Amino acid sequence: MTEQFRSTRSIDTLISTYSESHLHPANELIHCVCVPAIVLSMLGMLWSLHPLAALGVVLLSLAYYVRLSLPLALGMLLMSAAMLGVIAMLPPAQRLTISLAVFVVAWIGQFIGHKIEGKKPSFFDDVRFLLIGPLFVLGILYRRLQVTY
Repeated sequence: MTEQFRSTRSIDTLISTYSESHLHPANELIHCVCVPAIVLSMLGMLWSLHPLAALGVVLLSLAYYVRLSLPLALGMLLMSAAMLGVIAMLPPAQRLTISLAVFVVAWIGQFIGHKIEGKKPSFFDDVRFLLIGPLFVLGILYRRLQVTY
């Protein structure tokens, strides 16, 4: 194992690998919109089952994120809290319908982005990339704000 490989953090490797199929500017922009929408809608669907289900998924994902990068985990904590707040404000009778609609539209957007990119989604090779997508988007924001992670 080379010294360079040993010094590379797991989060750097994961985001770099994820980035390989997200190089086209249109695909990156689509992901910056659709990945958070997918997370929001998934949490909304879980909340529709029970609010603790959504909170449990957030806590489990945060535990994984803390192992990868504390700054990214803190960002995800803020984003998750904001998303749960939005979900709590949705009319209960429409929460599931809205979440399902956003989920479907956002996934269509994702696949359009990958059609533009000409590469398959990363999670087809490794399901962990479903959890890395939100960190990829947050990483774009952090780099623009010059926040190290």
